[in-house]
Order: sequence, then structure tokens, then C-alpha cells
Amino acid sequence: MNAISSPCIKVCVIDPASKLCQGCGRTLQEIAQWSRLSEAERLVMMATLEERLSLPRDGQAPRRSA
Repeated sequence: MNAISSPCIKVCVIDPASKLCQGCGRTLQEIAQWSRLSEAERLVMMATLEERLSLPRDGQAPRRSA
């Protein structure tokens, strides 16, 4: 069995303002659907996560640099 690609870094905290996981950048809905997505769909979504996490939120500095 092949392992499912995942951006999870075991820092599972949902930011109340952005509704994104502070560890991986996914929404709760995306996390819940993850195992049902195709590998191609997961890779497309993973390509956007770093950018999501680098965007400033509510006047705060970005968590990661782009």
C-alpha cells in the first residue's frame, strides 16, 4: 500500500480568524476530505499551502516567509 501524500506536520491548531490549520494551511473541510482525494488533487492543493500560510492575517505578520 502506498502512503498518502500529506502536508501535515503534527501542529494541528486551527486559526480562528483564517480557519486554516497553523501547521499545514488546510481548512477543516480539506483535512476531512483528504483521504478521499486523488493523489493528483492532493498535490495540486499542497502546491498552494505554503502561499496560504505566508499571507498576512488580520494585521499579523506572516507565519512563514515565501
